[in-house]
Amino acid sequence: MLPELALALAPVDVLRAWDEHRSEAWATGDVAGLRSLYTAGAAAGRADAAMLRAWEERGLRVTGMEMQLLSVQVRRRTADRLVLDVVDRLVGGAHLPADLPTRHVVTLRVVAGEWRVAGVS
Repeated sequence: MLPELALALAPVDVLRAWDEHRSEAWATGDVAGLRSLYTAGAAAGRADAAMLRAWEERGLRVTGMEMQLLSVQVRRRTADRLVLDVVDRLVGGAHLPADLPTRHVVTLRVVAGEWRVAGVS
């Protein structure tokens, strides 16, 4: 996707699509695919991949994982960067405990034509 096309997408749609790809990676145990959803060196990506590897080592698969977006507010938006205030919670997902709403600041960047998470705080 060209950066100028990225501007045409609603921020909530960008985040939902990213979450769907993450859920697919978790369901299939695809650590490399999961890492590809993050920018190089992103701490959140390292943590997510380590968590998936740990689940895989225990022989567990997480299927049906879905993030329920309760609130998405744009802090900053450029052609290749999106900074969002997000309140979400994990719903569904085999083997997962109940989750409470959590607030994050999510930074996404367009890399190689795709939105990737650069940071979560």
